[in-house]
Amino acid sequence: MTSRAPDRFSCSCPAWASLRSSYRFLAPALVAAGYTVATTDLRGHGDSDTSFSAYGDIETASDIQALITHLGRPAVIVGNSLAAGAAVIVAAEHPAQVDGLVLVGPFVRNPPTNVFTRGLFRVMMAPLWIAPMWKSYMPTLYAGRKPDDFEEYRTAVIASLKRKSYGKAFSLTTQQTTHDPAEAKLGAVTAPTLVIMGDKDPDFKDPAAEARFVADALHGSVVMVADAGHYPQAQQPDVTVAAVLGFVKTLARA
Repeated sequence: MTSRAPDRFSCSCPAWASLRSSYRFLAPALVAAGYTVATTDLRGHGDSDTSFSAYGDIETASDIQALITHLGRPAVIVGNSLAAGAAVIVAAEHPAQVDGLVLVGPFVRNPPTNVFTRGLFRVMMAPLWIAPMWKSYMPTLYAGRKPDDFEEYRTAVIASLKRKSYGKAFSLTTQQTTHDPAEAKLGAVTAPTLVIMGDKDPDFKDPAAEARFVADALHGSVVMVADAGHYPQAQQPDVTVAAVLGFVKTLARA
């Protein structure tokens, strides 16, 4: 979905098991400020199709880069979670197409884990029960303040996952995704970078430390969002909008 305004362009990609409407507060604010915003679903999510056989950071990076090429101008990439790692890959491999990066709750390296935890997660994310399992798990990722329309949004996410082929696609995404390719590209990124992290993000043992690691690796800056988990763009939209607008206004070309 693209909302158009002249000259300035942003491309936004959501986290896994999320819909492009996770940017439902950020995108309109950017458009109102004069930016063209293209939002896209991940493979096998939302309004995408399920014909793909491969999922993960590299594949998502390929899709983002193809979208920017199709739209015909460089972009500021806003990537949440897995999509942040994909954004790093695009910026490293296609620097002329990336004006800047906004990495929200970014996974740019694999978190510490063990065989038991990985196995348990794989069982939890099996296609047969993925929809009820994610319905139960999803609120934990919204630690802190939940959006006013959280129940409505969760209903939409679960309805999407209940479609048999889409539940299978998400399950494959959880099985196939590794952030090693993103970590390997960190040193090759030259694009200006903003890291936005919820201070209660449950995906990281120490959210502030992870945010600082990512920002230091990319010579970027950090905005910690109070009372927010993995989706600050939806949980604290006013803070996130202000941070993103402040960042893009510093770019020579946005």
